Amino acid sequence: MAGSDGALRRAVRTALSGSAVEVAPRLLGAELRTVVDGKDGGAVEVRLRITEVEAYHGQGTGELADPGSHARMGRTNRNATMWGEPGHLYVYLSHGIHSCVNVVCGPEGQGDGVLLRAGEVVFGEEAAARRRGAALPLGSTARRDLARGPGRLGQAVGLRHPLHDGIDAVTGEECRGARAELWVGDPLAEVATGPRVGVAGIAGTDAFPWRFWIPGDRTVSPFRWGRGAADAASALLAGDTPGASSVLN
Repeated sequence: MAGSDGALRRAVRTALSGSAVEVAPRLLGAELRTVVDGKDGGAVEVRLRITEVEAYHGQGTGELADPGSHARMGRTNRNATMWGEPGHLYVYLSHGIHSCVNVVCGPEGQGDGVLLRAGEVVFGEEAAARRRGAALPLGSTARRDLARGPGRLGQAVGLRHPLHDGIDAVTGEECRGARAELWVGDPLAEVATGPRVGVAGIAGTDAFPWRFWIPGDRTVSPFRWGRGAADAASALLAGDTPGASSVLN
């Protein structure tokens, strides 16, 4: 892959060893760069500037258990990558259709992850558009929506579950016809935060304000309540917080 652009530099594991809530806002403005073999045998590079992320805690992280995390029930075949060393990408299947990309963080064995929720394609736009089935040339709205939302993002960068689950974005080592690198810069001066998008129950309320985004960026996805989350938010305001066990996905 190409060399450093501006102030961006290759991510190192130590910078990703904090909890998901600590690492997540630092990924805003960073780039995920992928090179994936195409159907014609040629390797295609796409670079994505990260504009929106969500933190998901592992077991024993912080004072509050995270009922929205895949790690809440412990290590499983599905979430095994989350429990590995930081800097690998946990690529999982959502609704049986969408491959979603997460950066594993925290110490090995903790299970923390940061979902890459939205971004702007800054290199390889035509390849990303073809993967998304978008007509070329892209209009303003189509360009905005190219990687707006975690399913679109995964499709645009070309990473697929289960083929690329566990790929190492620190070393950039090849994994089943793909390479991925995470390039980071200095923390942004201004970061917006709020409840996570579409997460069920109390996990999708201000009790877990672990969604971070670049204020005013047009690629950031719109907020929507998850199942039961609006009612849980109302209960929080009324001081009547439901038990987490009653609102899990």
